Amino acid sequence: MVEDDRCHGTQSQVDGKIISSVEIDLRGLKLARFAPVLFVLLWSTGFVGAKYGLPYADPFIFLSVRVLIAGLILFAVAAVMKSPIAIGVSAITRSSLIGFFLHACYLGGVFYSISKGLPAGVAAVVTSLQPVLVSVLAVRVLGEQLRFKQVVGLLLGLIGVVLVLGPSFEQDIPVSGVIGILVALIGSTAATLLQKKIGADVPLIAGTAYQYLASGFVLALAAIATGGTRIEWSGQFVVAFVWLIAVLSVGAILLLLWLLNSGSAASVSSLLYLVPPATALEAFLLFGEKVNTQGFLGIGITALGVWLVIAN
Repeated sequence: MVEDDRCHGTQSQVDGKIISSVEIDLRGLKLARFAPVLFVLLWSTGFVGAKYGLPYADPFIFLSVRVLIAGLILFAVAAVMKSPIAIGVSAITRSSLIGFFLHACYLGGVFYSISKGLPAGVAAVVTSLQPVLVSVLAVRVLGEQLRFKQVVGLLLGLIGVVLVLGPSFEQDIPVSGVIGILVALIGSTAATLLQKKIGADVPLIAGTAYQYLASGFVLALAAIATGGTRIEWSGQFVVAFVWLIAVLSVGAILLLLWLLNSGSAASVSSLLYLVPPATALEAFLLFGEKVNTQGFLGIGITALGVWLVIAN
């Protein structure tokens, strides 16, 4: 009887561990399901932050200081969490390459184009073409396969984005702004593919910190080369600056890289289709910019397209 009781007791403890493990897995599953929504909400605020901050600073120096500070924050976080910081020359090199495309090219291109007068809506819709490029290139570069409904979803997402931001195309678009946003599109696409191909095994926090360190120096050189080193530390700029560092450079970027490491490049990239509609809604709530019937129709079509791409 004693032996039986001990056996039952052991089994009970094991069952408890199994139950706890299942509960943790379920919580992780819920977090994983919410992560794409959170990413879209955070990423979309980048255009709002740019609108607030760019009148007070030149684009490249703005971004350089932002990402360098974000990098220092992440190194501190890694130290507190006892996460590896000395990750090896190979990992640092790969992180720097990804950072160059993701931060120097993508963010630099977006901020430069907006500073030159390109409407934020047009910048959003051009960079939202990234899922199409990633999906096509991922088949060849990463060996990923696209199902028919994913192709349909990508096309619907593109149609929805164009509907939302169609009126923006009636404005005059400067050539320099177009060049800048095309650089951003290429940078975002390249960074996504590189993260999946060569960055998945790099420690997330330290790897992102090295991304910022490398791209921060590149952006600083670009600021010096173009003579754009002006920063006016007004209250509005500080609010935008802190928001972009804490929410975008730390929160959203880590979430993006985590999503890329845990999902397909095509599925994660398709989330960017939701960013322009989300930005349009934020502009309506924050600045009173109206969304017409065509815009709401586009938001619905975009949401359907993304669901088709990421649904199992």
